[in-house]
Amino acid sequence: MTLDPGARGAILQAVDALRDDATATLMTLVRCPSTLGNEASALNEMARIYEGLGLKLRRVPTVPDQLASHPGFSPPLVSYEGRDNVVAVHTPRERRGRSLALQGHVDVVPEGAADMWLTPPYDPAIRDGRMYGRGAGDMKAGIVSYVTAFKALRLAGLQPAAEVQMQSVIEEECTGNGALAAMLALPRTDAVIIPEPGPGLPAIYTAEVGVVWAWVTVSGRPAHVRDMQSGINAIKAANAIASRFDDYQAEMNRAERIHASFRGVNHPVNVNFGTIEGGEWNSSVPTRARIGMRVGVMMGYTAAQTKADIERIVADAANDPTLKGATVKLEFKGFMADPCVFDMNALIVTLARRNFTDVSGADLRDYPATGLTDGRFFTLYQDTPVACFGPDAQEIHGIDESVGLDSMHDITRTIALTMAEWCGMEKAA
Repeated sequence: MTLDPGARGAILQAVDALRDDATATLMTLVRCPSTLGNEASALNEMARIYEGLGLKLRRVPTVPDQLASHPGFSPPLVSYEGRDNVVAVHTPRERRGRSLALQGHVDVVPEGAADMWLTPPYDPAIRDGRMYGRGAGDMKAGIVSYVTAFKALRLAGLQPAAEVQMQSVIEEECTGNGALAAMLALPRTDAVIIPEPGPGLPAIYTAEVGVVWAWVTVSGRPAHVRDMQSGINAIKAANAIASRFDDYQAEMNRAERIHASFRGVNHPVNVNFGTIEGGEWNSSVPTRARIGMRVGVMMGYTAAQTKADIERIVADAANDPTLKGATVKLEFKGFMADPCVFDMNALIVTLARRNFTDVSGADLRDYPATGLTDGRFFTLYQDTPVACFGPDAQEIHGIDESVGLDSMHDITRTIALTMAEWCGMEKAA
């Protein structure tokens, strides 16, 4: 739907008027230490924000028994009690436009070594036009952008002439089960916008790899270090198993295996050993070690096939004579996610690209992601077009994560204009 020039100007003026409000809202969200299992504070804040917009609020539980048969389900890591997803729905007086979902995750990854941050990770700080703090970029700035975009329409005396869903979900960083639960609990919309951050600059996701998480626990034989040769060192055995994945990673990155969406991307399929636990005492041969891995999945391959590969490699390693006497246990918890290619010809993508260029003078860079987003659920299981684009975020999952506030403002203006065109407008209630 063509947007009237007067309405367009009023919307952009309203977004500008709300800029300081958006910055303050982002600071409030960053102060919520919403790591896995601790998302309640951020979810409650989102409920407050949605209610402040006058929207009908709903809590959506994530119930594994209800989701387990769905192909997008991943084995959970912790209990879902006390951290229900929060969704809200705008209903127009007269449905004349196309419906839209605005989705974002409130969970953040652990801050790592907090003493390495220039300022505390959950005490947001602004330096040189950037806000620093865990989750500022990934992806609380995006959430603030879509909330502020909707608020700006109201400030301009307008509202969408179609249903608009807002979904604040958990576990994007480890399973995606929160997004799956919220998606299934609500009616399918005509399109989805997910303002995930780009790779250090504003970008739109064109494709994303799948991901499988696995955990290997090795139990050896403890002994006093003076009798070290009589023991079986579980930490060394776990490292020996991990080294078996070097050849696999090289094989998965061979040129003939790489989907066209990732041509030119260096090493798109990554095997990462991200956690290790083990040992009891420096002068004792360690009894047990547990390592956690994350394995990427390229298009043309599936999470199920990758799971079978991991099982085979670990079984082969466990039978090696150097591990004789050790016991090896393999578990799959966390991501069991297939790869996804987004429809770059979808109208919602075209509108987002054009509006971003109009408000910023730049283009949204095409971004084939070697990580993943919740966008895969809507594309793979609903055939719903997704525009996944977000602000300039740097050092996500690292030290001194930050987001550019000018970039966040551009994304807010882009979402506001795209929502207005996609849904159509009516006078605010």
